[in-house]
Amino acid sequence: MYLEFTHSQRQETLHRCLLGAFRFFQGSPKELGHDNMLTAVIEHQGPMVRFNEQFLEFLRPFHINPIACNVNQPQEKGKVEKGAIHYIRHNFWPLRSFTNLDDLQAQANHWRDQIANRRVHRTTGFRPIERFCPEAMRPLPEFLPDCRDTAVAKVHRDFAIQFDGNAYSAPPWAIAKTLTVKADHRRVTLYFKDRAIATHTRCWGRNQRLELPRHRQAAQQHHHRHWLSPEVAAFIALGDVAKTYLEQLATTQQPLQKSVKKLLDLKDDYGTHALLEAMERASRHKAYGAHYIENILYQEMTPQREHPPVRLKQQHLNQIRLDEPSLAEFDTFVIKRNKS
Repeated sequence: MYLEFTHSQRQETLHRCLLGAFRFFQGSPKELGHDNMLTAVIEHQGPMVRFNEQFLEFLRPFHINPIACNVNQPQEKGKVEKGAIHYIRHNFWPLRSFTNLDDLQAQANHWRDQIANRRVHRTTGFRPIERFCPEAMRPLPEFLPDCRDTAVAKVHRDFAIQFDGNAYSAPPWAIAKTLTVKADHRRVTLYFKDRAIATHTRCWGRNQRLELPRHRQAAQQHHHRHWLSPEVAAFIALGDVAKTYLEQLATTQQPLQKSVKKLLDLKDDYGTHALLEAMERASRHKAYGAHYIENILYQEMTPQREHPPVRLKQQHLNQIRLDEPSLAEFDTFVIKRNKS
């Protein structure tokens, strides 16, 4: 006897369970009898059976001939439902408690190996472990099929992907990239161009975030590099209002570099005073984002710059930004010069 507990009845889950059984029996059978579940049979009318294409694709490497039980003929699978399932339901389940799926499966494996397969069967008079004939099984193929749940997901700004109702972190360098997600009962693995870049313990809850410490650390370093950019330095030079607004903006999921560039462009268009005043107003309403500032300036201010600056051929020269000059320093210089 082999039993495996799962959280779902998905197509891939059925394949994983069958593969687990083949590994347990160290081989595969010539024929496989099964119920008319949609993961195996699409349509069954009389002698005509239309099998699920994914199910047939899974069986193909094992050279197994599937046999679907006839509809409304429970006696055809009596050894499974009346024997195994009935026996499990009335001998394993009663008064049993468990903490999670792994705990349940561990208990089931112990019960299977120490009790179920070693008891004397009332019908055969033998122990199931003694009745099993390994020679009747076919050897498993060299390359076993990958039966994991598969999905495609994009890494969001919070350096995480969404999969099966939960968030799983990825390296920050993968932000905005598309990953392949593969998951079995226990693990979720993220792949970028066929290379595994992160592995998580699978969560069967909902709305949970699973984050690896190294991803959080890398994200903090990535964020720190943004603060060292020339654009950020030029923006902070505008004063405490700009610095405070930028600190709050960094707590959102908006791209920091892009937002700062937009705010500096607005400074060039509307002037420093207008930009600072708009940020003060936005801060009072906890509205953090370049689009909020742009809306305030558009509605209440007039652009001061009528013509865009000259664009040079060397792009790095176009990125140069100078700190806002302080007129007070010029006044001090003039006064000192006059005194001298």
